[in-house]
Amino acid sequence: MYYCTIYSSPIGELTLGSDGAALTGLWLEGQKYFGGRENVWQRCDGLPVFASARQWLDAYFAGKAPPVSPLPLAPQGTVFQQEVWQLLLEIPYGTTTTYGTLAAQLAQRRGLSRFSAQAVGSAVGKNPISIIVPCHRVVASDGALTGYAGGIPRKEWLLCQEGIKMANGKVSRQQ
Repeated sequence: MYYCTIYSSPIGELTLGSDGAALTGLWLEGQKYFGGRENVWQRCDGLPVFASARQWLDAYFAGKAPPVSPLPLAPQGTVFQQEVWQLLLEIPYGTTTTYGTLAAQLAQRRGLSRFSAQAVGSAVGKNPISIIVPCHRVVASDGALTGYAGGIPRKEWLLCQEGIKMANGKVSRQQ
């Protein structure tokens, strides 16, 4: 059985999903690849994992950098997607990285000379736990805001929330 709850945030309603023990999803309203289907999910606001996620989100939207480690996360995806999502968790609050940098990190971990930034971008875009698994911190090599399933305006809002400076729709400099 899968459960969901709604969290009202400054960027709209967020749907949180759980398997009963861990957080399996956090989707922005209207997000591409939205996993919270009403016929699959049972509304259950009182799960402890949802209380923990709400506390995390409250701190985040209050301008703090809460640690992710106490949250039980269980995003569903391929082995490759899981590797990419783990890299996303390593991007510090208030900083950005590029798809190419993530591809280079993945290549190094796998003992390869290089890896496709496009493949990494596809996995980043399918991250089912938005905001907490910070896919919004990944930008194009020139700092452009590209590829956010929740929409570019929300990506920009989240980056600004973390103190990242923007100019002309781009990160001012890689931070």
